[in-house]
This record gives sequence, structure tokens and C-alpha cells, in this order.
Amino acid sequence: MTYAPLADCGEETAILPLAVRDLVLRLGEATILDGINFDLGPTGCTMIMGPNGAGKSLLLKLLHGLIAPNSGRISWGKVRPTRVTSRQALVFQKPVLLRRSVAANIEFVLRARGKDVARRDFLLDHVGLAHKAAQPARLLSGGEAQRLALARALATDPEVLFLDEPTASLDPASVLAIEAIVSDARARGVRIIFVTHDPGQARRLADDVVFLERGRVAEHSSAAEFFPEPQSDAARNYLSGKLLV
Repeated sequence: MTYAPLADCGEETAILPLAVRDLVLRLGEATILDGINFDLGPTGCTMIMGPNGAGKSLLLKLLHGLIAPNSGRISWGKVRPTRVTSRQALVFQKPVLLRRSVAANIEFVLRARGKDVARRDFLLDHVGLAHKAAQPARLLSGGEAQRLALARALATDPEVLFLDEPTASLDPASVLAIEAIVSDARARGVRIIFVTHDPGQARRLADDVVFLERGRVAEHSSAAEFFPEPQSDAARNYLSGKLLV
């Protein structure tokens, strides 16, 4: 199914490309991210991978502006930082839904962003939940709840969509359903930045991979280069199963 085009942004400056320079995050005495540097272009799907504790989810929160770094710089195009977050959306591993109907979850976001509430039905149909519009969101299965979370994110017409392990613990059919929605968004021009532990998923979706190890970027390369021939020992060990995931 074809999704509706992104809302017209008029003369607004694009928030991409992204440049991350010397990013450092400390929690207490521990340095979680240390000297992170990479650049992302305006299109495609970037997978952020690495073992547990590498700092993947915290990096996503930094990029989305939910937390602030101790030092370093995150530059989104030529847009002021205060105007970036409203043009992004983030979907967590465990969706946080309103204690309302499925339809009301979408309506809330559309109204909050000043968008046409009539889009609700299209969005629900797009993620396969039109038949559950009147049902309480709390009764959805895990995969259905994550699809609703994605529909809410897409309702904001994001230029960048952050995904923090959105398919963790889901059954294979739900995983593929989520991936289809993400692939469709990417095809429409939404920039995807996706944390995953699943090499198979990354192979299916990634255009490039940022691989973290112990809070540093061990490797950043195209998916075509990363999977057949990773350049870092950390990535080679990870893909061969020698590091815990």
C-alpha cells in the first residue's frame, strides 16, 4: 500500500545531513560514549549496531535531543537545534500508548501537530489496524502495539525516524510487518536511524552501518562493505557470534 506523501514543508531548511563531532556522554563517573564522530546523508537507512552496553540507545537519545552530551556537537543541516526535534520521531522498543482507543492514539498526535484528523483512517489502514480502530490500545498484541506506535510516529510527517530495537521479542511475522512499514517510509524519503541487535534484519534494511564498541565508533561503512568484509576486529567478532549480543 502506498503511504500518503509527506506534508509540504514549504521553504523550511532541511535538517539533513547530520554531522556528529567528538560526542562524549558521561553518566556519573562512567564514560558511556567517547569521541563519537560520523556523518549521515539525507536519505537511506542507517543501522546502529554493537554489543550490549556499547551505547546504542543512548546515542539515539542524544541525536533526538532527549538528553544532552557532556561535550561535542550534533549538527542537523543548518537548522537551529530548537527546531530539529519537532521534525523527528522516535519509536522505542516498548511502545508507550495512551490509555484510549487505537484510533484515539492517532487522533491525539494529529490534533497536537495541527494536522488533518481525517488522516487517521489512512494511517491505521497503512499499518493494518483499521479493523481495531475502536478497540482499547491496551488490548493490542506486542506486534500490533508497535505498529500503532509507528503509525503515530508517521502521523507527524517526520524527516527523520529513530527506531530503538522496535522488533525485539516480536514473532517473525510481526518483525516482517514492522520492516515493511519502515521500508515504505524509507522509500518515501524519511531518513531512518535504526538500532538493532539482529544482523539478519540489518542485512535486509541497512544502507550503512555504524558499529559501536565500548562507547566508540569501531566502524562506519556501507552495508555492501560491512557485512561481507567488516574492517574492525570488533565487528568481525560480533557478526561471527564471538561477542554477546
